[in-house]
Amino acid sequence: MSLPVKVMRDGLLEKRSSGLLQLWKKKRCVLTEDGLRLHNCKGGGGGGGGGDAPSSAWSSKAKELRFERMVTVDCVEYKRGLVYFTVVMATGKEIDFRCPQDGTAWNAEIALALVRFKNLQAVQTGRKRHLSTSHLGSTGEDEEL
Repeated sequence: MSLPVKVMRDGLLEKRSSGLLQLWKKKRCVLTEDGLRLHNCKGGGGGGGGGDAPSSAWSSKAKELRFERMVTVDCVEYKRGLVYFTVVMATGKEIDFRCPQDGTAWNAEIALALVRFKNLQAVQTGRKRHLSTSHLGSTGEDEEL
């Protein structure tokens, strides 16, 4: 997978941790044609502090939520200037996010990219099916003599 992927959006989201306290942790998120990459903020932290950290403060290690394992973007709620939404994975795991309500919301961009990915997959599957049936050889039934 050394091919460069097209970055569709790059910015900040907050992800709810799966731990007992379910704290909101700031993540740098990169939306690509293949999925969503989540980068941790170096040096602990999470839901407190101020503005955006400089890029050197973000870890290079990323967790990737790939569209092939994603089912839907769900449960959109608007509260106090924030958009809350859930990404549902094929395993049934639900991952909660929130972001500011300004501009185009992340949930809409992720949902559109997911639909685009699934449609492309369906077209490719259809083409493969069509090619495999046409290469099986002619039976002669549909040919004129």
